Amino acid sequence: MKVKSSLAKIVAATTAGLCAQAAVAGTDVFFNPLTQSAAVASPNHINELTQPWVAPAGISQVNLTSMAEIEADLTQSVVRTGSGNGQSMFDMIAYDPSGKFLFIPHETVSGAGLSRYSIEDDTNLVLFSGDEQGPAGDWSNDYGAFDPARFTPNGTVWLGEEWSGEGRVIEVVNPFADPADIEIREVHSIANVSHEGIFFSKQDKRTIYYVDENNSGSIYKFVMKKKGDYSQGQTFVLAVDAFDSSEASSNWNATSSERTGLATWLPLTDKNGTPLSATDPFAAGQGNGRSAADEVGGTPYGRPEDTEVGRLANGNEVLYVAATSERTVYSIEILNSEKAIVREFASDANTPKNMGFPATTAVMNSPDNLAQDALGNIYIIEDAPNSSDVGGDIWFVRDIDGDGEGESIYHFLSIQADGAEATGMIFNPAKPTQFVVAVQHPDSTNIEVNPEGFGDAVWLFDLEDVVPPRCDKYGINHHYFGGYSYRRHYERTCSNMSDFNFTYLLKKAGYKKPKHKKHWKKKH
Repeated sequence: MKVKSSLAKIVAATTAGLCAQAAVAGTDVFFNPLTQSAAVASPNHINELTQPWVAPAGISQVNLTSMAEIEADLTQSVVRTGSGNGQSMFDMIAYDPSGKFLFIPHETVSGAGLSRYSIEDDTNLVLFSGDEQGPAGDWSNDYGAFDPARFTPNGTVWLGEEWSGEGRVIEVVNPFADPADIEIREVHSIANVSHEGIFFSKQDKRTIYYVDENNSGSIYKFVMKKKGDYSQGQTFVLAVDAFDSSEASSNWNATSSERTGLATWLPLTDKNGTPLSATDPFAAGQGNGRSAADEVGGTPYGRPEDTEVGRLANGNEVLYVAATSERTVYSIEILNSEKAIVREFASDANTPKNMGFPATTAVMNSPDNLAQDALGNIYIIEDAPNSSDVGGDIWFVRDIDGDGEGESIYHFLSIQADGAEATGMIFNPAKPTQFVVAVQHPDSTNIEVNPEGFGDAVWLFDLEDVVPPRCDKYGINHHYFGGYSYRRHYERTCSNMSDFNFTYLLKKAGYKKPKHKKHWKKKH
C-alpha cells in the first residue's frame, strides 16, 4: 500500500457528520495486546461495578449509565420486561452526529423499545416501547428484540427486529422530540428478516446494506430510486458465482460449496420494488426475506450478524460481515453495481493471533458485532462468554495494506461480568479516541435473584493515553532478514513509540485536536 495515496483517500464524515471514519482499511497495532481472556466475577462484583473489561495499558473506561442508576431516579426511564437476565438487554447503540446522545435499543422478547441517553445530562429516557401483546399473537403495537440501532443520513433512527417480532425495520422519525411526541413508522421497503447488521453506503448515497441473522441468512442491498427516499427502490441479494445454490438453506456451512470469490447482486425485486420471487420478502414474518433469497439463488452464511462499511486501499467500498456460526468475518469488495468479491477477512481458524506480540490463549468465538474507528480499523466483538468461567473478547484486525484480508487479529478487550456479553461498540463521531460498549444481560440484571443488581450498562472508553508498543532495535516492531544464525540482522520499522500512538496516527490522517479538547474534527 502506498502511504501517500492511502492518506489521500481518507475522506470526511458522511452526511451531517453521520460518522467520522477513514477511507482506508487500517493501521498498525497501537496497543499492547492481551494474552488471555478474563475470568468472570460474581454479580455486582467490584470488577463489574468499576472496570468490567480487562484492557491494554492506558485505555480508560468509565461508566455512563446502568439499569440500577436509571431505575433509582424517577426522572429517568428504561425498558424492563419478562424475567431473568433478559429483562432489558441493551444492544447495538447508535451515536448521534454531535456525539452528545446515545440511542439504546432494547432486545427484549416483547415490549422492545428505544432509549435516548444524554451524555451531558446523564439521563436516559424511553422514547417508545411495545405493548407486550406480541406473544399473544398481536404485533400491531408491539415490537420484539430490537438489535440494531442506526442513525440515518436523514437524521432519523432505524431499529430492526432480530429474533422476535415480525422481522420489521422501524424508523423513529423525530428522535430528539419529547417521548410524548415521538413518531414511528415501519420501513416497508426493507425485507422482513432477522435484522442485526444494517449500514448505509458511503460511496453511493442511495444504497443500504443489510443481512439476515440466521443459519442460512443472506446478504442484501436496497437501492433507492431517489437519494434520501427510503420508501421506493430495488432489493438485491448477493450470490457467489461458484456457489451451488441448490438447497441453499441446508448447505450454508458445506465445505464443498464455495462462498468466497466473485459474486453477483441478484435482483430480488424489480426497480419499483415488486417481488420477483414467489415469496413476498416484505410480508410480515422473519422467514419471508430468507425464503425469497433462496428462491433466486442468494448465497447463505452462518448467522451473518453485524456489518460495517469502509474503503479498501484501491478506493473500492468494502462491506464487512460477521458470520457468528462460522467464527469468520468476511469482506465484500464492491466492484460496481452488479459485481463484488467476497473474501475471508478474519477467522479463528485461519488468521494468526497477536502476530509479532506475546501470544494469547484466547480464541475468537462467535464473532457478532463489528466496529470501525476513524482510521478504518475493524474491531470484532464476540457474541457471548467463552464459558461460564471465561468472558468474551473484542479483537482488533490488522489490515495495514487495505486489501480486505487481515494479516492478524489482536486481543483488545475481555469482559469479566458474569453472564454478560459485550455489544454495541461504536466510536464517537465527534471525538475519534472515544468509543462506547454495552454490558448486555449480565446476571445482575435479574433482580429476582439480585435485587440490588447493577444490570445492563454502558461504558465509555478513551484511547488518548493508550500505551503504544515498544519501538527499539530488538523490539517486536522489527523484522529480521538473513540466515538462521544467531547473529540475525534487523530492519527498523519505526523511529519511536509515537509511531504507534493512536492520537499521533489520527493527526497523521488529518484529524485536528482543538485546544479545548472537547472534540476532534477532520481537516478538509
